[in-house]
Amino acid sequence: MVRITEDLVRRRAEHNNCEIFSLEEISLHQQEIEKLEHLDKWCRDLKILYLQNNLIPKIENVSKLKKLEYLNVALNNIERIENLEGCEELKKLDLTANFIGELSSIESLKCNIHLKELFLMGNPCTEFEGYRQFVVATLQQLKYLDSKEIERSERIKALQNYPEVKWKIREQEQAYLLKRAREKEEAQRRMQERKDEKQKQMDSKLGCDSPDSTQEKPNQAEGDGEREGCRTVENDDEERKFWEEPTPYTPESRLETHRYIEEKRRAKDNVRESKKREKTTWTLVTAEGKVLNVNVPKLHFSLKDDEENNQIILDLAVYRHLDTSLLDVDVQPTYIRVLVKGKPFQLVLPEEVKPDSSSAKRSQTTGHLVVTMPKAKEIILAKQKVSASIKHSDCNTQQKNTRRSGQVEKLEVDPSKYSFPDVTKIIQEKEKTGQGPITLQPQKVTEVKKSCVDFENNEDVPPLI
Repeated sequence: MVRITEDLVRRRAEHNNCEIFSLEEISLHQQEIEKLEHLDKWCRDLKILYLQNNLIPKIENVSKLKKLEYLNVALNNIERIENLEGCEELKKLDLTANFIGELSSIESLKCNIHLKELFLMGNPCTEFEGYRQFVVATLQQLKYLDSKEIERSERIKALQNYPEVKWKIREQEQAYLLKRAREKEEAQRRMQERKDEKQKQMDSKLGCDSPDSTQEKPNQAEGDGEREGCRTVENDDEERKFWEEPTPYTPESRLETHRYIEEKRRAKDNVRESKKREKTTWTLVTAEGKVLNVNVPKLHFSLKDDEENNQIILDLAVYRHLDTSLLDVDVQPTYIRVLVKGKPFQLVLPEEVKPDSSSAKRSQTTGHLVVTMPKAKEIILAKQKVSASIKHSDCNTQQKNTRRSGQVEKLEVDPSKYSFPDVTKIIQEKEKTGQGPITLQPQKVTEVKKSCVDFENNEDVPPLI
């Protein structure tokens, strides 16, 4: 039986920051509610209340909602209009598709002087002769009945014939109440028959599942298959019988249908949960103790041997949006096991690793699971050679730097890049003492002449000194 709880009301009050004491409007439709309660204590300021398409049999616990202006209880199991006298501001009341047969119960709405709209379509009372005239004459504050405006002439005519119409309505009510009593008896008888049938089925199932019957059958697997087949056939026959059996549309049949659907849904949920509990067993280690490579989730992966850092790196391509809480990593010295949503991924490692020093991280871009596992052997020659060569090269560079710093004490200039003439070499050195005047070097002049293409030798021009 579904009831109105505080948690349900708060979830439906999201538009009001989940505050229920100041709530003015709430929608509790299609919640399979079977009793109207607590709202008059929790939500005193309610103005609009939606309760359509539930299983409410009676209007109750709303008399303290003084500010209520609109009440919608369509598609429920209500048979009588009552307990609305305290709703002083009620302006609109929707009772469409209920089971109201006591039309005289609308007299309780005379106290709701602000009531302007009333909906009674789909109720048994609408089939009574003089139904509209009786309602129009009884509730003189109404302006609309079943979405149709009440004219002044219609009300005057209804008031003129009111005693006669009221007497007819009383007779039809009595006939309807007798019919309802028979329907209730029939519904109780049908429910009792169904209970007896279920009890017989349970007894037969217990008899089939007894140990004596299991010992008689040598092939238990075949027997279980036959039983399951018989049960499915019985369930199908029972369901077909339930839906094909003609039943009157009454509050009892509506409630029975709802409970039958709820029972079937619970049975399916139980079967689904039992299947989840029955976890399939995967062979991860053989009887001889050999660890197997298993990839049940069928994920791509790569195993890298990082010799420089002396470690093994596993990159497992788990789903990007998979929650990390659904991953369980177990690193052992010779293998690694990852459970992805309960499905195992197991890989034998090429070398022994250190489980305590291993680490697992998720990539922020791809979502992959990266597991870093240091190797158990710490001494690796390749790494020492590399480090020694690096140290040796560092020493050489330091020595070279010291040498350069020692040599570069004076300014060194390349003689080929002189930007001024060498005065020391203008005059040729004397080979012998006592010779005549100094002459220029003839070889260099000829070389200059040869090197210049446009040079013209004019003897009249004196040489440059």
